[in-house]
Amino acid sequence: MLAAASAGCSSTAAGPDGLYAEPQSAAPVTANPTPYSAALVCEAGWARARHVAAPRLAIGRIADDTGRAGSDTGPRITQGASLMAMSAFAKAGMPLVERYDTAIAELELRYARDRLISDRPRPGATAPAPSRRIVPGQLAGSDFFVVGGITELNPRIADGRAPIMNVGLDLRLVNTQTLQVVDVISYQQQIVVSGAAQEPVQAAVRSLIERAAVEMAANLYGMPGPEVCERYGSPSEPVTTGPTGAYVPAYNTLRTNNGATRADPDRWNDQRDPDLADPNDRY
Repeated sequence: MLAAASAGCSSTAAGPDGLYAEPQSAAPVTANPTPYSAALVCEAGWARARHVAAPRLAIGRIADDTGRAGSDTGPRITQGASLMAMSAFAKAGMPLVERYDTAIAELELRYARDRLISDRPRPGATAPAPSRRIVPGQLAGSDFFVVGGITELNPRIADGRAPIMNVGLDLRLVNTQTLQVVDVISYQQQIVVSGAAQEPVQAAVRSLIERAAVEMAANLYGMPGPEVCERYGSPSEPVTTGPTGAYVPAYNTLRTNNGATRADPDRWNDQRDPDLADPNDRY
């Protein structure tokens, strides 16, 4: 909401900064964990400490199959469940290959096939770089893929005290080469609701997906159960997984890069990070 609107007034003349009003944006960006995020990060650490080779995963379509629409005719369930699953399995240290949105990769492959695209030229080169080569086997394949759907949204489950609703999820893990379904998980979560309760529903979907990812990853890693997390403790080496997901370092700077502070709400915030207290003085 705009500051002018919140004050009950409006202006038709822009201020010196070119704005009619200053947007309210005081809240910092934070990590978005569920009660199962710590378990996913523990799994990544457990596998890394034991040098367990993780299979490559692809995340397919995890659709909203509830058929429920909101009062404004939009869907009541998030349409981003596949994206939530990518984040969940990344937290668990599973290497991912992109199969959800391959439009750019397919376009560049077509350009390369027609010799219309090149890679970066060598430093100091004046001639155009050679056209990109298509090398057999250059794309990493997946070992398994995850698909499924959000299958239940029951908005009126009464318990005599407060309105209760539940959300259900069904996921399956499929062997990419044989198409054998090797893992099937079905979960539901109940929510105490008030008003539209749109945000708690989406948070429930994320929790459902992360719980399913915990179980599938534990099976793929061969983990005995959550008791190993208590014995595992904190990692002594820098890691590339955490409550915000995972990343591949672009440079050999794992001990000094920003990976360890990705969940810190103060970092890179010019109102909360003292290193950015007055960015105008830095340029």
